[in-house]
Amino acid sequence: MIRFTITTRFRAELVDITEQVRGVIFSSGIRTGICQVFTLHTTAGLTINENADPDVRSDILETLNRLVPWKADYRHTEGNSAAHVKALLIGSSVTVPVDDGRLVLGTWQGIYFCEFDGPRTRTVTVTVVGS
Repeated sequence: MIRFTITTRFRAELVDITEQVRGVIFSSGIRTGICQVFTLHTTAGLTINENADPDVRSDILETLNRLVPWKADYRHTEGNSAAHVKALLIGSSVTVPVDDGRLVLGTWQGIYFCEFDGPRTRTVTVTVVGS
């Protein structure tokens, strides 16, 4: 397992971490197997989505903001309940097959760290299992 950090710049943003994950796979020497990416945070998530058009990231964040507004009648007194709910909806991990030493992603797919309570320094773990 390898850990790396991400420093986010905004309250909410999607950060493409595909290259960092590819680097971990390369360093592992695994040719065929599974790559699991996990975030250690309850106000952030991970997803796989389009990496060609940055407007998709904006659309995702705007939709999540409409579904889960920052200010609402939340009971959690820390003031970041919306970030917790968004993280719950997105999820805390993604799993991607590895073949011939490479992530098996579609042409337009990338792995995104989803920040919902930034800016912060966050930790991501990458575990690669295989042969």
